[in-house]
Amino acid sequence: QVQLVESGGGLVQPGGSLTLSCGASGRTFSTGTMGWFRQAPGKERECVAAITWNGGRMNYADSVKGRFTISKNHAENTLYLQMTSLKPEDTAVYYCARSRTVVPGTTLGEYDYWGQGTQVTVSS
Repeated sequence: QVQLVESGGGLVQPGGSLTLSCGASGRTFSTGTMGWFRQAPGKERECVAAITWNGGRMNYADSVKGRFTISKNHAENTLYLQMTSLKPEDTAVYYCARSRTVVPGTTLGEYDYWGQGTQVTVSS
């Protein structure tokens, strides 16, 4: 079993920044892919960024390219999502997830472990 716990969400004004963290514990891994997903009310869950655990290949949704940065810390088994220039449409619950694949895929079904989510609200 792998346990994933997100933190760092909150309320931020448009144009502001937040950094989300996801700590992994349990049967941690040396391969695979980690992803950040988000789900806004009434919308489907979507992948915003993914990164392979080895090699650091990344993939971003077009809506966040140039604004969000995904990164990882192997020693701490932690995944990060640095979010800048936040917009009201970025408001959602953000989840981290783990996939066994070795390419940074964005398909929901590829991911087998999920965190509980952290709320990000962008509003003035």
